[in-house]
Amino acid sequence: MSIFESNQALAQLFEQHKARLCEEEGLTEAEIRAAIEAGTMVLLGNPNHKNVRPILVGQPARVKINANIGTSPFHCSVKGEMRKLKIALDAGADTVMDLSIAGDLDSIRQQMLDACPAPLGTVPMYGVAQIYIDRGEDPATIDPEVIFADVEKQAEQGVDFMTLNCGLTRQGAEWGAKGGRTMGIVSRGGSILSRWMLHNDKENPLLTEFDRILDIARRYNVTLSLGDGLRPGANCDSGDAAQWMEVITLGQLAKRGLEKGVQCMIEGPGHVSLNEVEAQILSIKKLTHNAPLYVLGPLVTDTTPGYDHIAGAIGGALARKRSNLVYEKGFTSTGAVALNAVEGSTIRVNSMKDTDAVVSIVGNIIAGKTSAVKIVESDLVTDNNATENTITVNLLNDNSHFTGVNEFGNTGSKIDGAVLAKKKELGYRHV
Repeated sequence: MSIFESNQALAQLFEQHKARLCEEEGLTEAEIRAAIEAGTMVLLGNPNHKNVRPILVGQPARVKINANIGTSPFHCSVKGEMRKLKIALDAGADTVMDLSIAGDLDSIRQQMLDACPAPLGTVPMYGVAQIYIDRGEDPATIDPEVIFADVEKQAEQGVDFMTLNCGLTRQGAEWGAKGGRTMGIVSRGGSILSRWMLHNDKENPLLTEFDRILDIARRYNVTLSLGDGLRPGANCDSGDAAQWMEVITLGQLAKRGLEKGVQCMIEGPGHVSLNEVEAQILSIKKLTHNAPLYVLGPLVTDTTPGYDHIAGAIGGALARKRSNLVYEKGFTSTGAVALNAVEGSTIRVNSMKDTDAVVSIVGNIIAGKTSAVKIVESDLVTDNNATENTITVNLLNDNSHFTGVNEFGNTGSKIDGAVLAKKKELGYRHV
């Protein structure tokens, strides 16, 4: 069943805003529908958020920018947070997250929803834990029912997306806290949940009761931003077993969510060395079925306290690098093509047939490297013995180039490259 059939709130929202979304993103209605159905793009917008201006996040939509604001016990000024909200929106933030943990949280959240036309996100665990902390109680004693009640309350209030650490397992908490990490568990939500699991010797209730969360999210079209509670807090901790265990679980949950009519994003990856960013991003995307990636950082160095916005901008630029590979109508050769490009990490294949189907492919274009890619799930590709094929490649700047290899050796195949409507000289050979 299509997610547009199982999620009526999503279907109605898309119907109301599809004309604007197509114009803003430069995509057809069919392209957007196909990407949402495939889980590679989400439409943020809760019908209960009055005057919300829904946006698309994920590929092939443009990159979006989020702004985090919120009160703390050290500085709690609702007026100040509303000023931050205005500044963020005026600066062009596409989404905003309310991470408040002090004051009347329900009132603060409602005021932000009323004043914010952009999709608003939250982390329910923050506020729930703070209730216990303010009472002088250990968050390890949290009643899971309080968490579920708060998730539903926020959904009813109009929150558009929520960060929930559903993929953090009891074993992962053990590895993250006691597995030899230099920085242990640095995620606030992840550390609270890990403490709860280790203290009670129980599995994560957000994981064991995931279907319950899905039921709530589907009713209000709340997008689940599946949190990376075990993201590395130091470059030397990145890529360890704890991180990848959670990523694999998040991929399974995102797939399950899509099947149940709930949109999901994936968060990550935290602190990652400069030379490992591309490998991390590609691996996370592959393990999570190309779900939209809510990039945290990546922070490419551990030595910039107070300047994380700079380290994160560097990592974010590397994470963003990509080229789009578009197969034109009439392309019939199946199999793998090896590519070498100056820019790139993700390849999008778009059928130009009358069906406007989106063809998905596995692989990547990495700067200075050659990577094999193959086409999958495509009714467009039908003939291994085709003699004429045309591939149009859109690269990102005037210096972009690549070498393509046709592994089937089709005698009439050719590659056309277009960079900002300019033809480029492209190498091509048969094997």
